[in-house]
Amino acid sequence: MDRGRTGGRPSATNRLAGIKLSLAGLALLGAVGCDHRMSLDEFLRMQQAVGPAPTTRPTTQPSAKSAIKKIDIDKLLGPFKVGPSDVLAVTVIGTGGEGEIGTVQARVRRDGTIELPLAGVIKVADLELEDVEKAVEKQYEAKVYRTATVHVQVMTPHSFGILVTGAVTTPGIVHVRRNERNMLFAIVGAGGVSSLASGRVMLRRLRDPNEEIALDLRDPEDVATALALAPLDDGDMVAVEAAKPNTVFVGGLVNAPSPQAYPPGTRTTVLQAIAAAAGLRTDVIPREATLIRRMPSGRDVHVKLDLDRLATGKDPNILLAAGDILWVPHTVETRIQEWISQNIYFRAGATVNAGLRYQFLHTKDIYTGIDRPASTSVLIGGGGQ
Repeated sequence: MDRGRTGGRPSATNRLAGIKLSLAGLALLGAVGCDHRMSLDEFLRMQQAVGPAPTTRPTTQPSAKSAIKKIDIDKLLGPFKVGPSDVLAVTVIGTGGEGEIGTVQARVRRDGTIELPLAGVIKVADLELEDVEKAVEKQYEAKVYRTATVHVQVMTPHSFGILVTGAVTTPGIVHVRRNERNMLFAIVGAGGVSSLASGRVMLRRLRDPNEEIALDLRDPEDVATALALAPLDDGDMVAVEAAKPNTVFVGGLVNAPSPQAYPPGTRTTVLQAIAAAAGLRTDVIPREATLIRRMPSGRDVHVKLDLDRLATGKDPNILLAAGDILWVPHTVETRIQEWISQNIYFRAGATVNAGLRYQFLHTKDIYTGIDRPASTSVLIGGGGQ
């Protein structure tokens, strides 16, 4: 009697036939649909035709750049100069005249002068501290002492409040001194740029809202422009632009699918991104990947990558761009492998009739529904049981 046809225990031949039918069904399911991805060669040709991405670096106004030629940059970076509302501590030690003056504090008036005991009014505006000391010494020696020694210190410099926003360490209102009234000192006062900064900065003046100056502080010419601009005033705004998020998205048949964020300017290749995702799954053998990139036109392109050729250097290990999606998809081959790994395992025998066996993990036959011992094996290869 043929037990495979009468409801008895199916033979090894019938089991193998069932396996073949199941695998064929999986193949048909996986083959549904068409592959619309372009080849890597097509993608590289398209990239070459498009050329490099247009720069988003802002341009500065011609009037701002022309100011560099009119202003001495070295003077702008020079030492502190006294101005209105600064509070100075002046120490005078004199000989051959009236009593000691000691140390007095004096606020610089709007007209740029200070008034000191016995010496009277002295012009100090726009002078460096050493020059202020000479002016005070000259006045005392002319009116009070035969000789005088003077020391001047800035107790409270007048400051200007600048609003700094964007990709800086501590955004908010920054107070800068008179000789620091430019974009660079304002950013430094906010703790400097953060790791997210792109390098681009925008200046908006409170008293002239229509004036907007955009600079790229990675460019030495723009740094010079920033120093040459008219001094900032209370309420002016400096906005530090954040860089575009440098994130690539890796998913599919990898061990750790997730977004991968990198510092601005970091370039990552396909194989590096897969390695950062803990590599490919080991229960299947993926042989291809899909790169999805949004082009400047807004169109998404899908590129087929051959992982074997990439790993062996036969295809270029292309660089990924911020926002790219690298997906390692299931294929017919990987779905068959996954089904086998989930339903069948291999056992190698070491007997006289040694062979490779498929052992089913369930106690009920998956094709006939007939109960059988869990140890029942189907022999594949030479020998019998």
